[in-house]
Amino acid sequence: MGDNPSLSELIGPVKVMLQAYDEGRLDKLYIVSNKFINTMSQVPTISQLLPLPASDDDDLKHKSWDYLYEPDPKALLDTLLRRYVESQVYQGVVENLASEQAARMVAMKAATDNGGSLIKELQLVYNKARQASITQELTEIVSGAAAV
Repeated sequence: MGDNPSLSELIGPVKVMLQAYDEGRLDKLYIVSNKFINTMSQVPTISQLLPLPASDDDDLKHKSWDYLYEPDPKALLDTLLRRYVESQVYQGVVENLASEQAARMVAMKAATDNGGSLIKELQLVYNKARQASITQELTEIVSGAAAV
């Protein structure tokens, strides 16, 4: 899919999943993805897509709904359900990509910082070795002059 996924790339796989669910080859349909919270935090999540989880809202359970649906409710629900699953899968893919890019960014920042500190340490070791070499050379010159 690359770094720029499109919904059209997901329609085929979603269609296969929904067909397997409709035919009874799948009892439940889940999506496993990383929920992107911020650059430093991504949380692995498992969400049930089908069958739709029951609502916990008591007000909705006890309210009487009197709506007339056109076209018929089955066709409407089939279309809405397909769009819902497509959007949830797309969101999972996009959040996974965002999480991956954030993890890469954090890893590269850490590598850059570690490289900088390594350069400082090596520069210090080099300067100490150079200073020791100069001191030894001066000592040899002074010793040679004293011997003459």
